[in-house]
Amino acid sequence: MPGNPLTDPNWAPELADTVERLVGQVRDKATSRAVLVVRAVVFGVIIAFTLIAAVVLVIILGTKLLQRILTIGGGIDADSSVWISYMVLSGIFTLAGVFCMYKRESRDSLEAST
Repeated sequence: MPGNPLTDPNWAPELADTVERLVGQVRDKATSRAVLVVRAVVFGVIIAFTLIAAVVLVIILGTKLLQRILTIGGGIDADSSVWISYMVLSGIFTLAGVFCMYKRESRDSLEAST
């Protein structure tokens, strides 16, 4: 009787192969998804910190460049070019903030009407 495990000589190796295959499939599915999620989190954090540092450096570069342009090209003294550059960049950031708040309010009103 081939269906009887006591008389079937291939029963133990087949059972071991089946268990090994199933455990391998479960391990592959669980670990591959976990590794994917962990990599996404780690790379996301690295990219976020890099972008924050890059934005800060670009703002500093813009301020210094504007001060240099005002000093050399505009004929303004160095002390005045500092506060003028601060006022220009703060005006740009204020306008960007107002624009973002306007877009947020219009989006919120659209969501409330639906």
